[in-house]
Amino acid sequence: MTENMKWTREPKSSYISDEHIEIVTEPHTDLWQRTYYHFRNDNAPVLQMETDKKYFSFIVKTDFTDSHRRFDQCGIVMYLDSENWLKASVEYENEDFQHLGSVVTNHGYSDWATTAIPANVKTMWYRFSRREDDYCIECSYDGVNFSQMRVCHMWEGKGTIRFGIYACSPEDSSFKAVFTDMKVTECAWKAHNGQQPDKE
Repeated sequence: MTENMKWTREPKSSYISDEHIEIVTEPHTDLWQRTYYHFRNDNAPVLQMETDKKYFSFIVKTDFTDSHRRFDQCGIVMYLDSENWLKASVEYENEDFQHLGSVVTNHGYSDWATTAIPANVKTMWYRFSRREDDYCIECSYDGVNFSQMRVCHMWEGKGTIRFGIYACSPEDSSFKAVFTDMKVTECAWKAHNGQQPDKE
């Protein structure tokens, strides 16, 4: 699968094999646009593949054992351009808890939806699913049982998209993020009751 992935922004240090990807983050890297903080940061390394499939799911396991500074993060991403993207990750906060959350950025404005999880959680699975220009992000502690994090619409999410993984360290930090068990499957996010059948 990794042979189909291309860097949108390449980090100084990374490792890629067929089944294993490592990204070493650089300080002051992030993805965020405007909302609340008013600043904009658009320099996180992003590794993605491209598709025009309207229905599919992408699964990946993330290992962030090395994260140690506030906001250190790694996870899934769909980066279309600087003002239209989404991401999901665990962001380190302190020795007691972390933020499991997601950000959706439409037309240059980001949101952030989170829940607190224990700081001793060091791995997380994600499942990113597409149904035309609507998207679902799920997470799992074991890679088997997934829980919905959010459903969202992407205004620029029609047609060909790019999706994959990212890692970053918004503060003065660096850590090694590890990604394994990546696969693309048929769409696990099924049609709602009464919804029309899928049409490719």
